This record gives sequence, C-alpha cells and structure tokens, in this order.
Amino acid sequence: MKITREVTAFQALKLFAWACACAGSAPALGGDNPSAPAVQTVAGWNELVEGLRVLPDRLLAKLPLSMQNDPQVRAEIGRLMLEALASSTLDAVGSDGDYPVFLPQIGQILNVGQPNADTVYRAARISQGGTYRLRGQRGTLRMANLTQVPAPPTSKSSQPVPARREFNMNTLRADAAGNFDLLLSATRPADYKGDWWELDPTAERLLLRMVSADWSNERDMTLSIERVDKPMGRPRRSATDLEQRLRQLPAATAFIASLFVDHVEQLRSQGFVNKLKVFDTTQIGGLATQFYYEGAYELRGDEALIVEAKVPARCVYSSMILTNDLYETTDWYNNHSSLNDSQAKPDADGVLRIVVSTKDPGVPNWLDTAGYARGVIQGRWTQCDTQPIPSVRKVALADVRKSLPRETNTITLAERDRIIRERRLALQQRPLW
Repeated sequence: MKITREVTAFQALKLFAWACACAGSAPALGGDNPSAPAVQTVAGWNELVEGLRVLPDRLLAKLPLSMQNDPQVRAEIGRLMLEALASSTLDAVGSDGDYPVFLPQIGQILNVGQPNADTVYRAARISQGGTYRLRGQRGTLRMANLTQVPAPPTSKSSQPVPARREFNMNTLRADAAGNFDLLLSATRPADYKGDWWELDPTAERLLLRMVSADWSNERDMTLSIERVDKPMGRPRRSATDLEQRLRQLPAATAFIASLFVDHVEQLRSQGFVNKLKVFDTTQIGGLATQFYYEGAYELRGDEALIVEAKVPARCVYSSMILTNDLYETTDWYNNHSSLNDSQAKPDADGVLRIVVSTKDPGVPNWLDTAGYARGVIQGRWTQCDTQPIPSVRKVALADVRKSLPRETNTITLAERDRIIRERRLALQQRPLW
C-alpha cells in the first residue's frame, strides 16, 4: 500500500486505527508453528482503537450537513481529533498524582478548547489528600494563575466540571533572586510561616495559566512541583494502572474533542453573526476575574469587519482572538491573528478599533482570518473597571480607510512581514513545553 504525502489528517487517523487493528489481530511472532501459543493482546488497546475509530463520525454528526459534506472540514476534524488525542495521551503517559509534573495542556499545537494566544497552559495531576510543594522563579508576567480543578466528568457526562479555586501566583513572596516556595495541603501545618494554599479535598488537577502581553520582554514563571508527604522513588507502574490509562483515553479524547466542536454553529443559530455577546465561562473553568465576549463572523474576501469599543480606564489585561468554524484558535504564530493591549492601541478618542479581514488592509490593528471565511471573534477584559461589549460593523475592504480615523497609520507589506516574523520569534522563545 502506497501512502502519498497528500494524506490528510482525517485519513491519517483512519490509517492509524486500521494499522493498530491489523496489529492487534496479526499472528503471534513465533515462527510458522501453528501449535505455538498465541501472544495475548495488550489489554485495553483494541478498545482504544475502536473508540478512536468511531469518534470522527460522532464529531461530524454534531455539525450541519453542509459542513459534514465539506472535504476541508472533514480533514480539519481529523486534525482536531489528533490534537485532542495528543493532549490526552500526554496526560495518560506522563501524569501521576504522587510524582506530579506540569505538562502542556492546550496551545498552538494542542489547539483544542480555543486556547488564548497569550497564555501558556500547563496542568499537573495531584492525588486527593496529598501535600505538595511548588518552587520556582516568579517572573514578570502580569498574570500567572493556578486553579484547582475537581475530578473530570465521567464518560456518561457531557458537561464540563467548573474549576474551583484560583490562586494569584504574583502574590507569592519572593527572595531577592525572585525565588518562591509555596505549600499546598488540606490544613496548614502547625507553626508553618511560609506561603500556603488550602487544597480542596476534591481537587485532582492544578491548572497553570501564564499570560504574557509583551512577549519579547516579559519573563515567564518557572515552576516545579513535588509531593512531600510520600518518599521519592517511583515504583514500576502496575499492569492494572497501565491498562486503565489506555481504557480511559477514548473517553478523555472524545470529551475534549467534542466539547466545543459545534460551538460556532450554536452562536450562528442564536443569531450572533457579526455581532458579539457575553460568553459565560463559569461552568467551564474560565477565570473568575475575566469577562469574555464573543460572536460568530462571516466574511467574503472583499469584506471587512470593524470591531469597536471604548477602552476601560483601568485594566490588567485585554485581548482579542479569532477561531475557525471548529473553534480552533486561528494560527497566531504565523499570522497576525491575535492582538492584546500591548499590540493594539486605541485611537485618540479612546476607542479601540480592530479590523478583521482575510486580506491585509494595511492598518496596525488587524486580525487576519488566515483564509477562514467563518469562525468566531472572542475577546476578554481582565480586572477592568468596565466590560464593554464591542460593536461590529461590516464594510467593503476597499472602504476600510474611510471607516477609520484619518490619523490611522499605514503598515506596508514589508513591515507586516517583519512584524509577523518578530511575533513568531518571541512566541517560540517562550517556554511552551
């Protein structure tokens, strides 16, 4: 069988499942002796393969027929599946509540759940009832939050579990070198004088969000975690534990892949096309101090959207990003597809005006759809004194300049190329993995 270089992500996933199924049913490696005992199949593996085999069709069934029948969308469903599988596999292979480590969760490559372009997400599994010590250097980020997350939903549940408690890592005491030391436990130890955080007895995971607005100059936090109420030296994992991790992968992958796959279509059916509304994230683990808004967009190549809002007088952080029709965040590494308050400046009247289009309009505050005619505009105001929902108006691309203040600067194609290269450099030098 010849596999060409044009194999799509969807086809690759099907080939992976087919190859695994063939491997699971292949004859035992023991020569040609038909009486040789068969090698027992790896427990849980066939169930993993079968669970993955049916998942793409389950995801497609959540979309309208026009999208189901689009070869491009089907290929992107395959990519979404691989992203969800990779994220879930990292957790299955690397997480251990007794020997924890902060692992990558979502982001540019693991692009599920609509990651924010400015945020590095990591998660560490913990064991209920354990005591943990976190050490590192605080860095200079405006925002670094640690959230306690309860047990994930069962395979029978279709609803995410809201996060419980948030801790502002920037409030930690640090020495002259910037080092901090934090203890997490159910009760504060007697006579303990250092930084301490009460650990919820239902928490099974710690989610770290590191938000950078000035990618080139802000310094990310470094962080290690250890369980201190158990001795070091991890024993060999039992066969039962390894089998359980395999068996949990299909449900974990299905959960994260299907969570938002029809979210854009829901916004569209509610009438929020080229119009923004409040996005309530309280039930899906959004930051309590953050106000979110979003709406679906639809644009032709010769059109543009102008998104406008009066900027709050006081604000810790704000940003705006785009997603595609499957709620994957539009590639902000290689395109001018995200803007934060360090990158997008309001006009002299205090109004922030951002242009959304596929073709470069030659203005500073531009969000590139990167070829996606439909998707979502999402923004956030964090710890701001007001939370305006921006207005949206559609104009002809040729009329963008007429719709903006006369003093709006011009960005040439050469300047845009340089800006994107600098963005890419700064993002790659953040400690993402």
